[in-house]
Amino acid sequence: MAEQTHVLFVEDDDVIREATQLALERDGFAVTAMPDGLSGLEAFRANRPDIALLDVMVPGLDGVSLCRRIRDESTVPVIMLSARADSIDVVLGLEAGADDYVTKPFDGAVLVARIRAVLRRFGHAGGSDRTEIAEDPVTGAVLTFADLEVDTEGMEVRRAGQPVALTPTEMRLLLEFSSAPGTVLSRDKLLERVWDYGWGGDTRVVDVHVQRLRQKIGQDRIETVRGFGYKLKA
Repeated sequence: MAEQTHVLFVEDDDVIREATQLALERDGFAVTAMPDGLSGLEAFRANRPDIALLDVMVPGLDGVSLCRRIRDESTVPVIMLSARADSIDVVLGLEAGADDYVTKPFDGAVLVARIRAVLRRFGHAGGSDRTEIAEDPVTGAVLTFADLEVDTEGMEVRRAGQPVALTPTEMRLLLEFSSAPGTVLSRDKLLERVWDYGWGGDTRVVDVHVQRLRQKIGQDRIETVRGFGYKLKA
């Protein structure tokens, strides 16, 4: 039998926590559910899950702070849950290192689809739907852009000879830009290729990750083309 994908789920609402845990378990996931951020951090360190699903507003240690703590220790994928689509909490969660977010109330099937999409990007299987990760957009070469080197085979990045630590989502984003330097990539195209969205998504996910990537590889390396998207300077 294939090994189950382990989800850490942190949610303080008892009804939502129990119902979501049951739904995820029915879809083949193993779930550790915790009611607050501090117990969630302890469970993360004890169990090292394949993915973390964090509600923004949990007691003790809020979801954004918990995401930062997890990101300090691991590149495990993180999805934030927010009660409001227009909340600043969404951006704060992404800036803290989350890979995606889902707005509450959410449909169980949509949540499972988003979890599996994130897991595919990270090379994990998703519950009962075991899917191999797609090939990278660029393979077998070290690409150089001024002082930036992208090793597409070793999945390593160096800036001025120094290693740059990227999360898997940031690495995939950079690989997309590196595969077509000088070409404008729209936010929708990046959502499709990097986040595996088969539907329209919130482009703030793209904008925040581009901002995080710029901080690591150089603010002027990725150019904004207003009204169209972004491009990597060749």
